[in-house]
Amino acid sequence: MKMTMLGTGNAVVTECYNTCFVLEDEARELEDRYFLVDGGGGNGLLQQLKAAGIDWRNLRVMFLTHKHLDHIMGMIWMLRLILQNMQRGNYEGEAIIYGHEEVIALLRQLAGMLLTRKECAFLDVRLHLIPVKDGESRTVIGHRVTFFDIGSTKAKQFGFTMELENGKKLTCCGDEPYNPCEKKYAEGADWLLHEAFCLHAQAEIFHPYEKHHSTALDAAQLAEELGVKNLVLYHTEDQNIRDRKRLYTEEGRRVFSGNLLVPEDLETIRLD
Repeated sequence: MKMTMLGTGNAVVTECYNTCFVLEDEARELEDRYFLVDGGGGNGLLQQLKAAGIDWRNLRVMFLTHKHLDHIMGMIWMLRLILQNMQRGNYEGEAIIYGHEEVIALLRQLAGMLLTRKECAFLDVRLHLIPVKDGESRTVIGHRVTFFDIGSTKAKQFGFTMELENGKKLTCCGDEPYNPCEKKYAEGADWLLHEAFCLHAQAEIFHPYEKHHSTALDAAQLAEELGVKNLVLYHTEDQNIRDRKRLYTEEGRRVFSGNLLVPEDLETIRLD
C-alpha cells in the first residue's frame, strides 16, 4: 500500500496544490486499486494525477470530506469527466463517491446545475453518490474503511480510518485540529494524517487558531499524546515552501518521538 500526495497546501496556496491524495493497493487490479480523497480546488487535480502517473479513468472510488472550495472543486471536475465520458461511450464500468449526507446532496445539486441532462442521466446508474453516516464502514479497495464525523466547528466534515495489512491502521482527521470525539480512531494509529497550518513559531503571522487550525508543534504534540507511530503533516501555508520539510520536521521533532513526515506535492509514502 502506498499514498501519493497530489497536493499538500491549504486553501489559498499558489506554490503547491491544495491537499488531496490517493491511496493505492498495488496488489489489486487497476479498476479496484485507487482511493481518491478530496479533489483540491479545480482542474489542477487532473494535472497532478497526470504528473503522478495515475490515469483518472482508474479512479473508481472517491471520498469527499467536506464542501470547502479547496476540496470540492476538483471533485466536480471528476464528476464532469466521468459523466461526460460515460455519455460518450468512453468510460466502462461504474464509480462511487462517498461523503456525508450534506456534501453528497451538494454534489448532486451542482451536477444538476452545471452538467447536461444526458450526462446526469448516468448519476445513480453508473456513477453513484453515496452518503455515509458517522461510524459507518465500507469495503474500499479491499480494505475496511470507517467514516466518522470530526466534530467541525465550521462546515460539517468527515474523516476516515482504514485498516491496512497486518492489523495496521491509517486515520485521516480531515483539515481541522483533532477533536476528542475522534479518539477511538486516532489513538495508537500506525499512520495519522493531520493538518498543520503553519509553524508554531509563526503563529502570530498566520493566525491558525482564528481559522480553527493547528501548528506543526500542536499536531506533533497531539500525535505524541495519542501514541501515533507515523505522523503526516499537510494542509500547510506555502510561504515557507522551499524549506517547509526541514522547518516543520524540526519543530515537530521537538515533541514527537515517532516518525514525522512533511511530504511535498507528488511525493509517495510507503505504508507497509
